[in-house]
Amino acid sequence: MNNFNFAVNMTLRREGVLCNDPKDTGGLTKYGISKTAYPNLDICALTQDDAIAIYKRDYWNASKCELLPFPLDVLTFDAAVNHGIKPAIKILQRALKVTDDGIIGPKTIEAARKAPDNICTLYFIERMWSYSQARTYNTHGKGWRNRLEAISTELNI
Repeated sequence: MNNFNFAVNMTLRREGVLCNDPKDTGGLTKYGISKTAYPNLDICALTQDDAIAIYKRDYWNASKCELLPFPLDVLTFDAAVNHGIKPAIKILQRALKVTDDGIIGPKTIEAARKAPDNICTLYFIERMWSYSQARTYNTHGKGWRNRLEAISTELNI
């Protein structure tokens, strides 16, 4: 299985149901694809294959995950789905201690390839800090912490 398939399957396990939580800014959501992000998409009719194609094009490719080493590719993809692409890249860049401009360029790629052994810990710290700054942290914080714990377990890191 390639890294995208691993990443998207991991994400779909967390995002797989049709949901319309009034406390969720995404609005109507299925497979993690929200009406807010895709206002012209019939979310109720969305298939898993449709969601996977969106994830590949609009999250994996847009975040340039194929240029990142494992597991940073998987972590960045999941963060892009959950936080948005630019915030996910900034989380990665802060963990790597490079300029956090939200753009995957040569310096970010080089830093990712030379990352220290504790990079995943640094990444999770940055991601949790990002969650703690969200205005909906009191509502969703426990679920976000659970998401990070599950990802850490699944990746064995």
